[in-house]
Amino acid sequence: MSSQKKTLDKLYTDYFPVFKLFVLRNNGSIEDAEDIFQEAMMVLVEKLRQDDFVLSASLKTYVMAIAKNLWFKQLRDAKKNSTTELTDVHSSVLMEEITTAIEVEKTYWDKLNAYLFSVSSHCKTILEMFYFEKKTIDEIQKHFGYSTKHNAQNQKYKCVEQVKAVKEKDNK
Repeated sequence: MSSQKKTLDKLYTDYFPVFKLFVLRNNGSIEDAEDIFQEAMMVLVEKLRQDDFVLSASLKTYVMAIAKNLWFKQLRDAKKNSTTELTDVHSSVLMEEITTAIEVEKTYWDKLNAYLFSVSSHCKTILEMFYFEKKTIDEIQKHFGYSTKHNAQNQKYKCVEQVKAVKEKDNK
């Protein structure tokens, strides 16, 4: 199996279930979700082949933005009862919507990173391990040598509270 096929299979496994739910909740069927997601994968592959392509958000955010915008376009087109093809105007609007979605996501991650850098390095490490590396409380307990799982959970809670305090201070 080629590495490109493995990558696309992984993207499908990781991202399609979320997108399928989105389509089902927005007047679509499983078949609609499959068709649109496949189209989104083709758009992604084409973008990746461009020399000047720079991914400025997470891959998940980018793929989901493409897929959601393609779905919204299909809904708009169905509403108009028109079978027009994607014109340059539609294409530029789609890319503008994708860019906006990516910018919103980047702003979110930039703020989150700023909050994480505002707390103690110990808390930053705990939160990164739990939320980004998907480590369990048991793994965190072992890593830091906490005597009980409860102590590790309390420490994580205190770290979340630190982030909340920084965020509240920042929002004032």
